[in-house]
Amino acid sequence: MTDLSMNDFAFIPLGGTGEIGMNFNVYRCDGHLLAVDCGIGFGGAEMPEVDVMVPDPVWLAERRDRLVGMVITHAHEDHIGAVAHLWRKLKCPIYGTPFVINVLRRKLGEHGLAQEVPLHTIKPGGSFSLKPFECQFLKVTHSIVEAQALVIRTRHGVVVHTGDWKLDPFPLIGPPTDEAGFAAVGEEGVLAIICDSTNAMVNGHSGSESLVREAMVPLFAGLKGRIAVTCFATNIARVESVALAAKACGRKVALFGRSLRNAVTSARECGYLNKVPDFLNEDEAQHQSDDELVILCTGSQGEERSALAKIAADTHPNISLGEGDTVIFSARMIPGNERGVLRMQDELSRAGCRIITADDEKVHVSGHPARDELKRLYSLVKPKYAVPVHGEWRHLSEHAGLAEDCGADAILIEDGDILRLAPGRADVVESAVVGRLAIDGPRLLPLEGGVLGARKRMLFNGVVVASFAVDKSGKVLGKPQVAAPGLFDADGEEPEQLAVELARVVMELPNSLRREDDALREAARAALRKSVGRRLKKRPNVEVHLMRV
Repeated sequence: MTDLSMNDFAFIPLGGTGEIGMNFNVYRCDGHLLAVDCGIGFGGAEMPEVDVMVPDPVWLAERRDRLVGMVITHAHEDHIGAVAHLWRKLKCPIYGTPFVINVLRRKLGEHGLAQEVPLHTIKPGGSFSLKPFECQFLKVTHSIVEAQALVIRTRHGVVVHTGDWKLDPFPLIGPPTDEAGFAAVGEEGVLAIICDSTNAMVNGHSGSESLVREAMVPLFAGLKGRIAVTCFATNIARVESVALAAKACGRKVALFGRSLRNAVTSARECGYLNKVPDFLNEDEAQHQSDDELVILCTGSQGEERSALAKIAADTHPNISLGEGDTVIFSARMIPGNERGVLRMQDELSRAGCRIITADDEKVHVSGHPARDELKRLYSLVKPKYAVPVHGEWRHLSEHAGLAEDCGADAILIEDGDILRLAPGRADVVESAVVGRLAIDGPRLLPLEGGVLGARKRMLFNGVVVASFAVDKSGKVLGKPQVAAPGLFDADGEEPEQLAVELARVVMELPNSLRREDDALREAARAALRKSVGRRLKKRPNVEVHLMRV
């Protein structure tokens, strides 16, 4: 029987299709594999036990001998952030533009991989061969420099993988989207377009980055006190707009946040931000008068360890904000981050700060295409098939309907589907193993595994820790010690009562059971769980330490 996977062309999303973030895609051509992007996602309010997640690479790792390389379309965290965490499982060469490679080299260095990973720099708009895939970058506009769409040519046909993009005639840094390049590929004949769906539900146009820059100067000019602006660290055009507005108003800009400092350093090394003066560091900011300072900081998504989170909690060692100051949120809230962002805004408001968002002033435009831009791209590319990606199911469905109206045959898939594009009619023919892993310090943990499962149970049901000693016959010696952090106050009566009940239950057990350590430990665990359940209607994690003397 012939293995059709050795003689086909397929698209396999392992992350980012049917969800926001964790973009991780694979193309298969005649048995060879090409990865495109490798990003992170956030746990959000639905998964409080998890901060940052990465896609599970198990399916691709098992086939890494057939993996010819990984292409990164741009340097946003949801497309590049998982590379350093997953590369040891994949061990493939990586290709990207100068800015991508600069950012990635820093990330790899932090993980001790600076000398191990083969990095290949491709100029924006450049072509490169990863046989049997012939690859070409097309310049696109996005909320980051050097974003690229990827054209993949194979003997089976041509695919356009858009990455994140928009149509902006005045992007401020970098060129507009290469519409002529897309049109030329469309004239070749495009088998399929794999396309960004983030704003498929938004009518009209996403708006130009130039509108934000125009709004910044009069906005800054009308403010007194300290101004803090938070945006995505890698939105270099936005960083430049803030710096130019500050300069026009006689203010200096100080950077707060490691990722922001790293992004600015990478941008300068790649030739960007040469219109603006050097930024102040955190120490220098302390010596600026309130009306002469702009704080540019991380934290637009409510990240707990970000600079703005520390400022909002008044725990930052170098800066504070209060009455008469203004905080501008120059970014949209990524779905799942709403609670953290609103909590931060509430803390800042309580301190006396004025909060400005895109609902109040033109301080943000999206980096993703709205419906008019999608229609324009389809008119240029004229694909046979449209495969919506980069969005939740409602985004994908809206995108599919638009694509059908534009003359394409839309195919809705989700993570793990193996979509054979050729030969024959495109169809989902099999599935790949997919999942999510949580970043836990240096470890990667399965979301459904024992560690995170226990952590989630402890989060909602609490934990009880007990220790007691018995003699050889199982008689309790002294008084057991019981602690139940998160359930009862340490100096309250309940832990004492639990200790008394534990001693009583142990002494009532049969003699034979009290002589068996494992059985005695399990009986004590069950007794404590039952006692807490009776009081609180919860089933906590219970840890019992038994000492026999």
